[in-house]
Amino acid sequence: MKSEQFCLACDDGTRLQHDKRDLAFVYRDQPLEVVGVSGWHCPACGECEFDDGEGKRYSAEVDAFLATVDAEIAQTLRTLRKKLGLKQAEAGRLFGDSVNAFSEYERG
Repeated sequence: MKSEQFCLACDDGTRLQHDKRDLAFVYRDQPLEVVGVSGWHCPACGECEFDDGEGKRYSAEVDAFLATVDAEIAQTLRTLRKKLGLKQAEAGRLFGDSVNAFSEYERG
């Protein structure tokens, strides 16, 4: 392991700190915190150069989170459409899209 790293994002000589930190991620106003990500962290901008395997772990957690958020939004959309008594074709016309597009929204 290198003893000293500098932030390429800041590009101003900011030294990175090697440790484990929780990384925050936000998607569609929903927060996610990936706990204990090991790597070189920038104290100024928050960028991280992941240690071996940590990038894959971080990416897997983010991907699962994205799928969950999209599924929740799709379910909410479907529930609201049904509460309004609309068929997908009707909802598609109201939103200015085709029935196929609205069906895709409901599938996440």
